[in-house]
Amino acid sequence: MAKSLPCKPQSHSPFCHNSGMADNLIDTVHEWARELGFQALGITGVDLGEHGAYLQKWLDAGYHGEMTYMARHGRKRFKPELLVPGTCTVLSLRMDYLPPGAPPEAILASSDKAYISRYALGRDYHKLMRNRLAKLAGRIESELGNGQFRAFVDSAPVLERAIAERAGLGWIAKNTMLINDKAGSWFFLGEIYTDIPFPADPPKEDKHCGSCQACLDICPTNAFVGPFQLDARRCISYLTIEHPGSIDTALRPLMGNRIYGCDDCQLVCPWNKFAQITQETDFAPRHGLDDVQLIDLFAWTESEFEERTQGSPIRRIGHERWLRNIAVALGNADTSEAIIGALKARADHPSDLVREHVSWALEQHPLVL
Repeated sequence: MAKSLPCKPQSHSPFCHNSGMADNLIDTVHEWARELGFQALGITGVDLGEHGAYLQKWLDAGYHGEMTYMARHGRKRFKPELLVPGTCTVLSLRMDYLPPGAPPEAILASSDKAYISRYALGRDYHKLMRNRLAKLAGRIESELGNGQFRAFVDSAPVLERAIAERAGLGWIAKNTMLINDKAGSWFFLGEIYTDIPFPADPPKEDKHCGSCQACLDICPTNAFVGPFQLDARRCISYLTIEHPGSIDTALRPLMGNRIYGCDDCQLVCPWNKFAQITQETDFAPRHGLDDVQLIDLFAWTESEFEERTQGSPIRRIGHERWLRNIAVALGNADTSEAIIGALKARADHPSDLVREHVSWALEQHPLVL
């Protein structure tokens, strides 16, 4: 049976002494979450168990690469009550994003086409989810008449998968993704921190990966050091999105036509047979990005890039990295006059980073040089 989470008395939140109202409201909160487009809601306290120690071990190994923000804020990342003083409860919410469109496997098999991670084909989820979470928090606060609520979607040092696992929304799998046994892993997560002691949901007791390691075996760059251990420095999502400089020449041939993110470990996961196409129209592909030629994207000017990625998560990498990533993919593509022509057209690009990757790409097609 779910029990109300203990709260330290807060002068601004009298409900920390009486959780009855929050207990009675829980079914309504779930209903409000569904109305706002969330597929699931789970509730946990602020104790994230062993996840803080695991994070520190991962950082000590240097697996975060140049994502220095992962090492900032000290214990606040795994101690919600330090990030937002007074917090005793965290609401974790799931929103499915798998979009309609061209089959991912077909795009990956076509070397002249661009593969973009499914989460990035439509509108940027950050603002959409944050607005929905804020509305949910506002409804709860209005109903209770008091309380502190803070909504987060990748906007603060939060261990979202650890929180979701503790809240019973799934389990962290061997590929470090959160998996739900009824929905797979194609979903976003968001959180609401509050000082209201809502009843906690029990975490899932069973971890359902078993002996399967399809996700580990499929990784193009062998980024998994072992089960539950990802070396981000070799991960294509890191290389194409987070990494600012030159991509290791040993890794470039392994990246194939993946120009923004990578979904391979999700595509092979047996649990994703339960994933449903999202009903959220904002996550539908824009500008035909689910099925587009590399050379067409490589031809985008900076102004075209800015215009066509307006409201998209892709925009954050900027035009320079966009061209860098596509140059690598063109180097890996089957040789054609069109591809050689597209690369030569960028050979004198003002950016040293772009020129270097274009030069490498041209070297991969020596028979026509």
